[in-house]
Amino acid sequence: MKVVILAGGLGTRISEETVIKPKPMIEIGGKPIIWHIMKIYAQHGYNEFVVCLGYKGHLLKEYFINYFLYNSDVTVELEKNVVDVHYTNSESFKVTLVDTGLETNTAGRIKKIEKYVKNETFMLTYGDGVADINIPELVKFHKTSAKLATLTSIQLPGRFGNIETNDKGIVTKFQEKPEGDGVWINGGFFILEPKIFDYLKGDVEEVQWEKKPLIEIANDGQLAAYRHKGFWKCMDAMRDKIELEELWENNNAPWKVW
Repeated sequence: MKVVILAGGLGTRISEETVIKPKPMIEIGGKPIIWHIMKIYAQHGYNEFVVCLGYKGHLLKEYFINYFLYNSDVTVELEKNVVDVHYTNSESFKVTLVDTGLETNTAGRIKKIEKYVKNETFMLTYGDGVADINIPELVKFHKTSAKLATLTSIQLPGRFGNIETNDKGIVTKFQEKPEGDGVWINGGFFILEPKIFDYLKGDVEEVQWEKKPLIEIANDGQLAAYRHKGFWKCMDAMRDKIELEELWENNNAPWKVW
């Protein structure tokens, strides 16, 4: 099963980094976050990827084209233009990099990779989120549901403490950063059947995957949700990158399942 990664957005909310690189190339622990995402899947035997490129996509191409060289010990004979590789620590990834347009929205990007996934079930996720999701359990859930699409749903923890007071301003209840309000949201890590492309007919260049096709799939009773109660984090802003870096540096990164 191939894994499609959406990697073409502008990443405007983390412009401190994306002014010079695409969001999936922002590093955590010295490696781009897209590498971390790929490692999660590869740990479970899914190492064939299709990457939807857009903003500064050439940097992703350069990274993967040169990946083997960057992770190898080599001797270079300049006069003969000969490179001898002595040792490599490269990954066993097979990566297809597809230019899906600079301003194409997510539905349009998915449509443009149809020929690369052909008539097979495939996975899809965002190029800025990591999690300790049990991929085999996700696959099993999707097969059991027998739906066209499965998304991974997560609950975000509260960012602030909650307080309750009486009429006199006396605090009657205090809770520091509660687990959330009980709402489950889309956390990516989809599994999709090829028939989802029926929902991407016509011109969908400006259509957001989550706002039209996914809603239509749900309205047709063809969308399942796998509830993930473990770690999940989207690198949406600079504070998220800092948090992920701290987890990695302290050897406490829950998504590091390899």
